[in-house]
Amino acid sequence: MADVNKVVLAYSGGLDTSVILKWLQDTYNCEVVTFTADLGQGEEVEPARAKAQAMGVKEIYIDDLREEFVRDFVFPMFRANTVYEGEYLLGTSIARPLIAKRLIEIANETGADAISHGATGKGNDQVRFELGAYALKPGVKVIAPWREWDLLSREKLMDYAEKHNIPIERHGKKKSPYSMDANLLHISYEGGVLEDTWTEHEEDMWRWTVSPENAPDTPQYLELTYRNGDIVALDGVDMTPATVLATLNRIGGEHGIGRLDIVENRYVGMKSRGCYETPGGTIMLRAHRAIESITLDREVAHLKDELMPKYASLIYTGYWWSPERVMLQQMIDASQVNVNGVVRLKLYKGNVIVTGRKSDDSLFDANIATFEEDGGAYNQADAAGFIKLNALRMRIAANKGRTLF
Repeated sequence: MADVNKVVLAYSGGLDTSVILKWLQDTYNCEVVTFTADLGQGEEVEPARAKAQAMGVKEIYIDDLREEFVRDFVFPMFRANTVYEGEYLLGTSIARPLIAKRLIEIANETGADAISHGATGKGNDQVRFELGAYALKPGVKVIAPWREWDLLSREKLMDYAEKHNIPIERHGKKKSPYSMDANLLHISYEGGVLEDTWTEHEEDMWRWTVSPENAPDTPQYLELTYRNGDIVALDGVDMTPATVLATLNRIGGEHGIGRLDIVENRYVGMKSRGCYETPGGTIMLRAHRAIESITLDREVAHLKDELMPKYASLIYTGYWWSPERVMLQQMIDASQVNVNGVVRLKLYKGNVIVTGRKSDDSLFDANIATFEEDGGAYNQADAAGFIKLNALRMRIAANKGRTLF
């Protein structure tokens, strides 16, 4: 342990990371640099500065990463229509590579030889943080206290904090029974009653969305403008990536959009139940598929759909900084050159309904697709030969007696 002189800690200022800060100082006898990221979690991050100062930290980083997060991580992921195991929009997963990147940048800036995080040994986040760190700085030392110490309960953490005079806020507000993670893309809930997969989630758990039953009785229409696969304007008003997502979160939450209750397969091997609120992301996914439906070639669209589960798995399991994810991203981004135009949506009681899409790059040709006279644009007689050629292999097999039943 004597080989660690300075460590950069991903620090929230809460109980866990405050205990970790003191534990690192005492156990490794090293200097600690704190890094607090504002990813749009909806909580003040500045109080972490005072807490870190009170514990003797001299180098304190508090970074507003909201625009970088959406521009360089969320938007690229949504260009691929990314969904893990058919449902999860990867709200926690996609934030981790950015945190890992910034931890390494700060380590380089401050001359630190180690980084530390508060992820437990049971979850995915330890893998995501550390895979990213090793990809960006192969020789860095990673300290994961939850894999080393014996402070394995909240009671033990509180006792440690009291013993070492760690400033922890004690107020009358009841602590949430859930383990939560939030950023501009989503908020997640785990633990508590959710550990019984048969127990329905509690209504008062949700923080961002109204229940669909209590959503407005009048639908709201929304127009999203796309350029190269990314949203650049809402209802004709230009917006930055972070503003787009924050606005969609607010509007979607008002209409009860984006609630999810799933059991997912963690990378470490166990199944885990989680509830998620992703109002803006749910809207973005539906709208992006709508604009692609008129601007992408059929085979390009189908190939993207085939590759998406692999791409989603790479993000979920922490391989954002891997060469295979970068290769897939380059291909995905190349497909988005003509994904331009406007999508019109109707938001109503938890539903996102596509009501229109238009683009100067549209491949939809009404003269060909029409059920009316097409003026010779399409010769229906050509279909006979097309069908016979595609049936040829099956006809040959059937003539050989190779029937399927």
